[in-house]
Amino acid sequence: MGCIQSFRELCDRPKNTNVRFSLPAVCIVWQTAMIILFGVFIRYDEESDTHWIEHRKANNISSDIENDFYFRYPSFQDVHVMIFVGFGFLMTFLKRYSFGAVGFNFLIAAFGLQWALLMQGWFHSLDYTDGKIKIGVESLINADFCVAGCLIAYGAVLGKVSPVQLMVLTLFGITLFAVEEYIILNLIHARDAGGSMVIHTFGGYYGLSISWMLYRPNLDQSSRLQGSVYHSDVFAMIGTLFLWMFWPSFNSAITDHGDGQHRAAINTYLALASTVLTTVAVSSLFQKHGKLDMVHIQNSTLAGGVAVGTAAEFMLMPYGSLIVGFCCGIISTLGYIYLTPFMEKYLKIQDTCGIHNLHAMPGVIGGIVGAITAAAASESVYGRDGLINTFDFEGAFKNMVPTRQGGHQAAGICVAICFGVGGGILVGCILRLPIWGDAADENCFDDEPYWELPEDEESVPPILQYNNHMRNKDVTESNFSMEQN
Repeated sequence: MGCIQSFRELCDRPKNTNVRFSLPAVCIVWQTAMIILFGVFIRYDEESDTHWIEHRKANNISSDIENDFYFRYPSFQDVHVMIFVGFGFLMTFLKRYSFGAVGFNFLIAAFGLQWALLMQGWFHSLDYTDGKIKIGVESLINADFCVAGCLIAYGAVLGKVSPVQLMVLTLFGITLFAVEEYIILNLIHARDAGGSMVIHTFGGYYGLSISWMLYRPNLDQSSRLQGSVYHSDVFAMIGTLFLWMFWPSFNSAITDHGDGQHRAAINTYLALASTVLTTVAVSSLFQKHGKLDMVHIQNSTLAGGVAVGTAAEFMLMPYGSLIVGFCCGIISTLGYIYLTPFMEKYLKIQDTCGIHNLHAMPGVIGGIVGAITAAAASESVYGRDGLINTFDFEGAFKNMVPTRQGGHQAAGICVAICFGVGGGILVGCILRLPIWGDAADENCFDDEPYWELPEDEESVPPILQYNNHMRNKDVTESNFSMEQN
C-alpha cells in the first residue's frame, strides 16, 4: 500500500503544460525512428513495384486495370477522409477546444499510420524470403483502420491530456491493436470486415480504461468550458455527416471483391439510415418539450454503422440491417442520456465524447450480431461455395462449420474487450506520471495551454460624441477616427 500511495502522490504533483522541449523531442526522435525502420523493413508489394509488368505477364493479367489500386483506392480515399476530417471535426463540439480536436487528431493519425504499417506488416505481410514488409493500397487502408482505434480512444480523454500523452497513447494503442487484430483474425479466425470488434470495441474500452486511470476528481473546475456553443456544434455536425456518408466504404473497404464488398456497402447504408430515425425519436421523447439534443444527432446517428460492421459482408439481409440500425439508435441515445452520467458519478469514468455509446457498446452489439449471423449461416442461403468464400473455410479451417464459426466470433469479442481494458489500464498508469505536460483540472477543455490563439474578435468601436445623435436612427452608421492636431 505504501508504494501505491507514493505513486499517487508522485502523480498528483503540480502540473506544468510547457511542452517546448518534450513535444519536439518526441516528434523528431520518433519520426527519425520511422525513417530508419522503413528503410530497413518497408518495400513496395508486387502490384506497386516496377516489376508489376513482369508479374502481369507471369500471371496472364491482361490489363493494368486489374491492379488492386483501381479496386481499393476509392475506398481508401473515403476512409482517409473519415480519419482526418470525420473524426477530427466530430470532436470540435467543445467551445474552446477546436484547435486541439482537429490539430491533435491530425498529429496522432499522421504518426499512427506510419507505426501501423510497421506493426501490421510484421504480423500480416512480412515476406520471410527477404525479411521485408511489402505494402500496397490495402496496407494503407488497414493502417487507417488501426489509427481509428486510437482516435476513438482519444475521444474519451479529449481536452484532458497533452499532445505528448496522445503520442504515447498512440504508440501503445497501435501496438496493442496489431496484436489483438492478429489473434482475432488469424488465430481465432473470426471475420470482422467493418471492425466492430477489432476497431470499435477495442478502441472504445482502451479509451475508457485510460480515462478511468486518469480520473480527475476536480474536473468540475473547468465545467464552464465543457459545453458547446452554436457554431462548435455546427462544426461537429460536419464531422458527423462525413462519417455518415463514407461509413459504407469503411465497412466494405477490405472485403473480398464482388458480392462481399457490394453486400457490405448495402447493409451499412441501410443500418445508418434506420439509426437516424430512432435516434431522433428517442432524443425528442426524452427531452423536455420534445426538443432534439445535438449531442445525440452528432453521435448516435452513427451507431448503426458501428454495429453492422462485423456482419456487413454476411447474409444479414436488408431488413436485418434495418433492425440492427433501429436498435442501436435507441440504445446509443439512451446511453448518452443515462449511462454517461452514471459512469462518471459511480464508475469514475469521464468520457468526454461519449465513446462508450458510439463505439464500445455498439461494437459489442456488432460482435454479437456477427456471431449469431455466422452461427445461423447455411448452404441453402449462402450456397456451398458462397459459404466457403464468405467465411474463408480453407486451409486449416476447411472443416469449420457455421455453428463453430459463431463461437469463434464470440471469442473475438472477449479478446477485443480484454486487450482494450487491460491495455488501457497499463497505458493509463504510464500516462499518470507527471512528466507529460498535461493541464491542471481548471485548464482542461481549453486550447490556450498548447496553442497560440488569435485575439478574440474586437468589439465595434464606440461612436464618437459628435455622431451620437445618429445612435437611434434607422440609418447605417460609419465609424471613423479623426487625427488630433
